[in-house]
Amino acid sequence: MRRKKKKVKKVAVPSGEKHEPKIVNKKKVDSDEELLVWLGSPLMADGDNGRIAAITREFAEGFSALAQIDRGVSVFGSARTPEGHPDYELAREVGAALGRAGYAIITGGGPGIMEAANRGAQEAGALSVGLEIVLPREQEPNPYLDISLEFEHFFVRKVMFVRYATAFVILPGGFGTFDEMFEALTLIQTGKVRDFPVILVDDGYWDGLLDWFQERAIAEGKISENEMQLVKVARDPQEVCDIIIAAHARQIKYYAEPPKPSS
Repeated sequence: MRRKKKKVKKVAVPSGEKHEPKIVNKKKVDSDEELLVWLGSPLMADGDNGRIAAITREFAEGFSALAQIDRGVSVFGSARTPEGHPDYELAREVGAALGRAGYAIITGGGPGIMEAANRGAQEAGALSVGLEIVLPREQEPNPYLDISLEFEHFFVRKVMFVRYATAFVILPGGFGTFDEMFEALTLIQTGKVRDFPVILVDDGYWDGLLDWFQERAIAEGKISENEMQLVKVARDPQEVCDIIIAAHARQIKYYAEPPKPSS
């Protein structure tokens, strides 16, 4: 039986006077596409003040809507995974286990793995958050969201995924899932976030990638053995929880402790 959808806080971002993307050569483009097209034309700079204001409002709306999150975990995976698939059920169990441990679950708000994780969170009585993105092909938010935000810009949405999470949990997925995983690993490697686990979940799915890291990237000196320690692998929801709870305690300790006086 499908759980009845709670009242969703739907925030259309940005609010106020909206910057409308230009028509480029009679083609209507979305905000991200328009922002990333330059082609050496000064005409494209005409709307920059409006773009900057729209981006600022989008950040402000997101910060305001998500400020109620005490601690959260961002969960990623394929939107194409159907209900009843083992990966769907695993994501649902992960969302429920983290929810029972006191974590809000943050996803991209769509179907598949995202729906499953949000569903598990609601079934555990935890806060369930969806951060959707405007796409050329309209994607409806899944029905298991307490907070639902729709973003125009990918990079603003990416900030929200990291800022309000203490960890990333990565289940089987495609390009979007890999994008979030590698971006988080880069933030950790460069010291932009600390004690922020990136956890690959699902027995067997990641073996080829992990083998490639060892046999090519590490063997050729592109990454180090120490950097591979940034990637965690978990086989079940309890292991996911154990990794995140331990890392969260280290995060709190690091940021709560006053800096040591310089000698």
